[in-house]
Amino acid sequence: MINKRKLQSLIYQLFCMFVGLAVISPIIYCVLVSFMQPSEILTKEVHLIPDYIYLVNYIKAVTQTDIFRFMLNSFIVAFVSSVVRIITSSCAAYSFAFFEYPGKKFLFYLTIGTMIIPTDVLLVQNYFTVSGMNIFVIRQYFLSYSLSLKEAAHIDGCGNLQFFLQILLPTTTPALVTVFISSFVGTWNTYLWPLIVTNVNEMRTAQVAITMLNTEASSDFGVVMAAATIILIPSVLVLALFQRKIVGGMMGGAVKG
Repeated sequence: MINKRKLQSLIYQLFCMFVGLAVISPIIYCVLVSFMQPSEILTKEVHLIPDYIYLVNYIKAVTQTDIFRFMLNSFIVAFVSSVVRIITSSCAAYSFAFFEYPGKKFLFYLTIGTMIIPTDVLLVQNYFTVSGMNIFVIRQYFLSYSLSLKEAAHIDGCGNLQFFLQILLPTTTPALVTVFISSFVGTWNTYLWPLIVTNVNEMRTAQVAITMLNTEASSDFGVVMAAATIILIPSVLVLALFQRKIVGGMMGGAVKG
């Protein structure tokens, strides 16, 4: 007979599986539609599985737009943005974790408060703002170190910058990897911001490229879904390959915080 604890665990796991399937179901449907013929997509009946693998949608997605150029643009933007975020966030987190000065807590709470503001509301301010979430993650990881480590480094003649670059950052790799990957995936999937700041087709990112497959006359949903599936592959690979590092970075920061 199943005891109460095992039953609760089973119910919890089933609930998590249900939520996971609900979250991933749009992606699964997107992939399935990408292999459907137009007649299957536009039918009145519910059609979830293609009759056979229809690859014309992928051929059109590649030939009708320079999708790989757009993906390269997205990679450059996501990579540079992630590196810059690591630099700015780690410096801010270092200040919040190891220095004492008037207004420190207020500034930190003010930074964290930016996390509750929708990003689309601050489109213009995106030129000047940094991610409060990244600062929070790195700061929490920094707090897992004892202040005596910094004091011992100072006694040995290690300055603040040297301690930050040579001691703190090399041992904070899990948190930095977490920030980099989350930032990379988030930037890769951003649509509105790249649409606003780019006005030349050659500079467009992958997410913007999908809209170029739509015309005023009609939309080929199969081709659009095929392009979306192609663009989704890098994000899925990054999350699949570095999932453990992301979890490790988040859990490491939660030890002290």
